[in-house]
Amino acid sequence: MNIEKIITEKKGTIVDVRSYGEFLGGNVVGSINIPLNEIPQRIEELQKLEAPLVLCCASGSRSGQAHHFLSQYGIECYNGGSWLSVNYYNSQNK
Repeated sequence: MNIEKIITEKKGTIVDVRSYGEFLGGNVVGSINIPLNEIPQRIEELQKLEAPLVLCCASGSRSGQAHHFLSQYGIECYNGGSWLSVNYYNSQNK
């Protein structure tokens, strides 16, 4: 599925995997913050979120790591890359 379409049509859940401090400095409206280092301990919580998950961070590196990890648990997720890109798509009215 097209990540841009998932975001603009408000499907699934946007999960920001940056640190809590980074998230407080700016984030996508409606996104939730689960820092990358907390993902293994919060797998059950992630499994209960509305899929697909669109993962984002500062550059796409940490969200890529999260994507790889969560995919091994059968969680439908996509690496959305930078939270700024995800935020741009999220602000589009379609």
